[in-house]
Order: sequence, then structure tokens, then C-alpha cells
Amino acid sequence: MAKAARELDRGSIQALRKQGGPFLFAPMQAEPDALDRLDISFRWGHYGIRILRCHLIAFQAGHVIPYHKHHNYEFHFIPRGQGRLILEDGSYPLHAGMFYLTGPQVLHQQEAGPREAMYELCLHLDIVPLEEPDTSMEWGEQWEIVEADACIQQLSTMEARPVLDQYSAMNWFLTAYQAWQEGEFGAFTTIRQSIIQILLRTARVQHTSQHQPSLPSRDMNTYRYQLATQYIRDNYARPLTLSEVAESLHICGRQLQRILDQYANETFSGYLERYRLAQLCQALTHSEQTIEQLAYNHGFSSGSYLHYVFKKRLGMTPAQYRQRQQQTLANGYHDPC
Repeated sequence: MAKAARELDRGSIQALRKQGGPFLFAPMQAEPDALDRLDISFRWGHYGIRILRCHLIAFQAGHVIPYHKHHNYEFHFIPRGQGRLILEDGSYPLHAGMFYLTGPQVLHQQEAGPREAMYELCLHLDIVPLEEPDTSMEWGEQWEIVEADACIQQLSTMEARPVLDQYSAMNWFLTAYQAWQEGEFGAFTTIRQSIIQILLRTARVQHTSQHQPSLPSRDMNTYRYQLATQYIRDNYARPLTLSEVAESLHICGRQLQRILDQYANETFSGYLERYRLAQLCQALTHSEQTIEQLAYNHGFSSGSYLHYVFKKRLGMTPAQYRQRQQQTLANGYHDPC
């Protein structure tokens, strides 16, 4: 056993041991095995995760759990106290702020210190490979699959030697417990996310790959065009300006106009006018409102202005269009703008 592995960053450990104050996980002492009573399993990427145990336990001073092993994963976090982990390759000290992972078939023995109790947050999981889900991959599933695969692969290669909980994975035990305790809306989702966070933050400690998968990125001009045109559709019936739409995207009007030129091949006013007319055509066909009322309800300043725009764009007046639509609908045909 290497000396560095035995010492486990003594400066950091000493700093953790000096922390005083209330026990963060004291609320879990009321019903420490509450989460064990829940039958929770879920899919994460290509894996099924089944919670076997998720609890807080206190080992009295000098208590020994003799050598044993499991066919699945057991995550051990030490929130308070001290003790020792004994593996086949040697003995390792345990102090508050540490964790270790005993993966499948790892033989280990746990001992509480001789003078004080040692608390342990234990998460015991089945991690089962599943067939690929039948999904279109349109809602981010592919990114979850990539992250789940990377995490489980990392966990499967981690050594059992204790390390510091650098990314505060153990705090998520309390989040899961409080979700159960409070019976909050969405408790299952909170517990699920808590377990995933424990897995990710555990794997991150020993993640050594220099290659980090990039997060999904957008073509920003396409994205802004989609947002701009949706904003126009949502607000076309009232006075609307290029500046207002650009401001909603946090860009300048000139930039928005360039985007509309690129994707719609027309000006802002042209796009807005065309959309208003398309909606008004529907209303002329299916509504009995007057031309003046329809003009006002669809963003035109007056019936006369609507008459001018309609004539310019479609070569007929709104009244003529309505009459023609009534005739064509009677024959089972709709002539859109």
C-alpha cells in the first residue's frame, strides 16, 4: 500500500475533522431507514437503477462489520466520526468527509474507531444494463445516454480505496430523505435525481479522461429566427416593431433583420404583414365579424388599410375573398391566402 494512499490528503482531512456545529444529517436519524422502505427503480440512459438500500447508520465505537462482499454496488460516505476500511490490499483510515465504493465482489471489512461512533450514509444499488429504449431521441435522451454510459463505466473501474467527497455527493442523501419526509410534489423525481447526482459526483472524483463530451449546442441564428418568428406569431395582433422583437432576443434590430433576410428572405414588416394576412384569411372564411372588426383584431390600423394591403398582396378585396371562400367551401374546397 502506497504511503500517499494511506495518508489520503491529511491536511484536508484535518480541516474536515475540525468542523463543528450541528450534524447536517441529524434529520435522517428520526427514520434512518425510511428510504429503504421505498421500492424505487428507474431507467437512466441504457441502465436500470434499483435502490436496494439508502440510509444513515451509526456504528458504535469499536464495532466491526466482518469481511463480506456484494454482487452489486455499495457506496459508503462518512459524514461524522472515524474508523477503518480493510481491503485485501491493506487497511485505510476513514474520517468525516470521505467515501469509498465497494463494487461487485469487492471483499471488505469496516471498523468504527475505538473511541467514537462512526456514521455512514450507505447507498446500495443494482445497476442493470437494458436494451436501447424505443425513442426518437428528440428530447435530449442521447445526451443522458452518453453521460450515463460514461458514469457507469467510470464507477466500474474505480478503486475501493477511500477518497474525499470533493463534490459533496453525500448532501444528496439529505435531499432525497427530505423529499420523502415532506411528501413533496414530485418526490419520486427528486429522489431519482438525488441518486443520479450521487453517482455522477462519485464518478467525477476519479475521472481522469482529458476528453470531455461537449454539451448540445445551437446554431444561434437558426435559434433566434425560431424565437423571433414565434414571438411575432404570439403578438401579431397588436402593434409590433422590429425593435421590440429584437429586444426580446437581446440583439439589435439590424441583427434581427439580417436573420430574417437569411431565413425568410424578407423584411420584418413584410414577414409580419404576411402572417397577419394568413390569420385574417382564416378569420374571413370562418368568422362573421365585419371587415373593420377583423382588421382591428389582426393588427391592422383600419379597414381601409387592410383593404389596401389585401388588394396589393392578393389582387382582391377582403369582401371579395370572403365571398369566394363561401362559394368554394360550399363545394368542399378551401383556398388559403
